[in-house]
Amino acid sequence: MAGIIGFDRKDAATVPADASAPQSSRGSRRGLDWFVFFVADVQTGFGAFVAVFLTTQRWTQVDIGLVLTVSGLVGLVGQVPLGAFVDSVRSVRATAAVALTAIGISAFAFAAWPIFPVVLASRVLHAAASCIVSFAIVSLSLGLAGPAGMSERLGRNAAFASAGTGIAAAVMGLCGQYLSSQAVFFLAAALVAPGLFALTRIRPDEIRAAPAAAQRDGKGLKASAAGLALLMRNRTLVVFAGCIAMFHLANAAMLPLAASMVTLRSSQAATLMVAAAVIVPQLTVTVLSPWMGRAAQRWGRRPFLILGFLALAIRAFLFSLTGDPQLLVAFQVLDGVSATVLGVLVPLTIADLARGSGHFNLAQGLVGCAMGIGAAVSTILAGFMADSFGSYAAFTTLAAVAAAGLVLITLTMPETRPAEETA
Repeated sequence: MAGIIGFDRKDAATVPADASAPQSSRGSRRGLDWFVFFVADVQTGFGAFVAVFLTTQRWTQVDIGLVLTVSGLVGLVGQVPLGAFVDSVRSVRATAAVALTAIGISAFAFAAWPIFPVVLASRVLHAAASCIVSFAIVSLSLGLAGPAGMSERLGRNAAFASAGTGIAAAVMGLCGQYLSSQAVFFLAAALVAPGLFALTRIRPDEIRAAPAAAQRDGKGLKASAAGLALLMRNRTLVVFAGCIAMFHLANAAMLPLAASMVTLRSSQAATLMVAAAVIVPQLTVTVLSPWMGRAAQRWGRRPFLILGFLALAIRAFLFSLTGDPQLLVAFQVLDGVSATVLGVLVPLTIADLARGSGHFNLAQGLVGCAMGIGAAVSTILAGFMADSFGSYAAFTTLAAVAAAGLVLITLTMPETRPAEETA
């Protein structure tokens, strides 16, 4: 990837992880802020707008669920090898640039040719590239902030990501209302350009290498396999992955299902409803995330993880009671609470559990694999329940899953904050 839009191959290994490096510059921190912002802009188009667009193209709920499930399975299968891949690359910035470009290509193809083979291929490309981008963002965050500053950095990431998602949802909602739902995906593709520019603002000499990058020594797949075996023996990490799988099993299909239900009544109203339903939680996340990063450092991870699961269970139950678009949008405040918790605490908890292992991104891949399992099963389960028994039965099923996840994390998940870390 050398030479790609000005990226240096050696940026990921310039400064040792344990070196007493100076604080990263404001320019690099701002570059990461805006990269996170524009990545969120691009990814917003691949949320509930997918269900709206495909429904307007007369796709059935089963076909929509099948496409979403296949892309979820790609994300599932790719998590571990792609995590190991990001651990091994010499330039995290170049890798992120290529992956973001691939997402833009998939958005364009999805909008231009909404036929099954192209839609399926674009979703597969998007799923793989999204895994890489998400790993790269957390790696760059750790490289710039270091372990001690990771909690606050993740809170800042979540705030910029939610602001980007909220603004993009508003603009995309207007595009869907006054142009077409197809225009949403062309806009998503165009937003790749400012994201790439923001990435170039991160100085390579300020990215401290993760231990895996410093210890690779060309061992490749053998080292990754040994790392995977080591992580699988970490009981707390396995428990955490199981809890996250339950969360996404309940959560992944909820908003797409609501969007499809409203679309059947009015496709134009659905576009605005989806935009509002995305904006409300993102505003919540923007406000809460910086505080969440500091609070998790002060009071620990476990109380807030429980809070996130509780908010999901309440939201799922409320969704099962009504199809009123205005109420569904109001209930999305609870999604903002859950999104704040998961956005900050999932990578932070993984950093706690993988510290010193030299396989941070591989650990992210394991938990991401659990997310993929939950999300893939969620979409096909909800699609089947909605087509067979109705939307309200599908929401009730998701509510039951959310309640089971709340019980699981309350009873099995310990505190992971290192004892030496204080506010």
